[in-house]
Amino acid sequence: MTPVADHLDPYARATWTPAGAADARLPAHAAGWLRERIGLRDVRTPVVHPDVPESALPGDARAALAAIVGDEHVRTDARTRLGRSGGLSYLDLVAHRGGQIDVPDAVVAPADPDAVQRVIESCVEHDIAVVPFGGGTSVVGGVKALRGDKAAVIALDLARLDRLVSVDPVSRIAVLQAGVVAPDAERMLAAHGYTLGHFPQSFERATVGGFAATRSSGQASAGYGRFEAMVEGVRVATPRGEWRLGVAPASAAGPDLKQLVVGSEGAFGVITEVALRVRPIPEVQRYEGLVFDGWAAGVAAVRALAQDGGRCSVVRLSDPQETEVGFTLKGGWKITALRRYLRARGVVEPCLLVLGWEGRDKADLAARRRATLRLLSGYVSLGTAAGEAWRHGRFAGPRQRDALMDAGVCVETLETATHWSRLDALRAAVRTALLDSLTTAGRRPIVACHISHSYETGASLYFTVLVPRSDDPVAQWTDAKRAACEAITGLGTISHHHAVGVDHAPYLAEEIGGLGVDVLASVKRELDPTGVLNPGKLVVGRRPAR
Repeated sequence: MTPVADHLDPYARATWTPAGAADARLPAHAAGWLRERIGLRDVRTPVVHPDVPESALPGDARAALAAIVGDEHVRTDARTRLGRSGGLSYLDLVAHRGGQIDVPDAVVAPADPDAVQRVIESCVEHDIAVVPFGGGTSVVGGVKALRGDKAAVIALDLARLDRLVSVDPVSRIAVLQAGVVAPDAERMLAAHGYTLGHFPQSFERATVGGFAATRSSGQASAGYGRFEAMVEGVRVATPRGEWRLGVAPASAAGPDLKQLVVGSEGAFGVITEVALRVRPIPEVQRYEGLVFDGWAAGVAAVRALAQDGGRCSVVRLSDPQETEVGFTLKGGWKITALRRYLRARGVVEPCLLVLGWEGRDKADLAARRRATLRLLSGYVSLGTAAGEAWRHGRFAGPRQRDALMDAGVCVETLETATHWSRLDALRAAVRTALLDSLTTAGRRPIVACHISHSYETGASLYFTVLVPRSDDPVAQWTDAKRAACEAITGLGTISHHHAVGVDHAPYLAEEIGGLGVDVLASVKRELDPTGVLNPGKLVVGRRPAR
């Protein structure tokens, strides 16, 4: 287990591990290409740490919390509080570079689920807001330290809830505490021969509790499913008392309340333990890259795999813009030779499809691969080199954001999903909204997109934006994100796996209806009568009429 002191070091979660240092640097040729492609100027952006106000946590509340977790685990120093301020969105990172930032009044780190329950009850007694904090990877304001109508707010750091509680090898269920970071979960499960198979881009620092609280989806969802499909049970601390859900693999005992908690973003309670379906570690893996000519051909291939039984663990299709970015930034001088190779084979508008298979042995994997490829035609194979390049670099994107920001780039992502029949319309609408909002004299944005997850009835779209930063970076991205959300509304979901948080809350009513918002609000009132849990997230009322 990692010492508590390391967890409470703000830079333990504000920087990447040394193992990822190489991925955090842009390739030497990248700056030149970005200058030509998007109009990037030669700028440098020094990091200026924001001011941290004095803690507003009342003395009696601090004493009560210290009596529960120990004085050393109630931290009010500026460095620790700043380290638990917000998530990892572009605007969060801008705020940490000297902008306006919401800072918690204390960081409180309980040691176990019982202590979490007592901390929440104490915060209710003292009317203190509680923001659950796991890996801090939210990109939609989900861990923003908002006070609501409270005089103070704490970041409830779950880092000390870092145990593998139990493994049931007969049922293949493992119980993990909510603060377990994904790499540690894999390491602990591997000792028993199992894996979760959940590898989102936030894998290196996201937590089991965060996955459950946001209905996370991993890059191998084609084989393992979304995170909520893995959840067999939850243990939750609420202001009304502890709540345990999940006694069987399926039940007709009314609506599935377990799934009400999964995705509740800490607004209904704090998840402290999660019982999860696990699977044996695959003995063999294979990743390949295929190229299709044009988006339509690539989408048709992915749909065929989703609807006709393609047996993959990973299916990821990049559009022409994302393929260009990937080939250029990662390929360097080799890009010219690659383009010649593809043109010679009739590919004018390359779209890269990454496929991954896992099997219990070579024969099993070969059967899975054959079942996949027999559904496809009209592609050019780039072999395992392209697939392995993606696999080895799949967590590098978040690391490179600081380097891009240092160079003056606004770099951000957003995602959505819809049914196959509306996928092209949704992609076109979001691309147009972002391009119209971000294009100015001298600034030529790249709006790249990929299908990150596919289903029998539809797929998700994940957009990445690269554009030179304006003099007002907050307004620049806020306006663009608003335009994109407006374009999504009515065509797809406001979030496929990033959750609601603060950013998407104004659009929730148009997706689930005013009655749906009222239902969520009534659950919130029942479980959290005084509104101490994660104010301003998920349930914030209906959107004003246009």
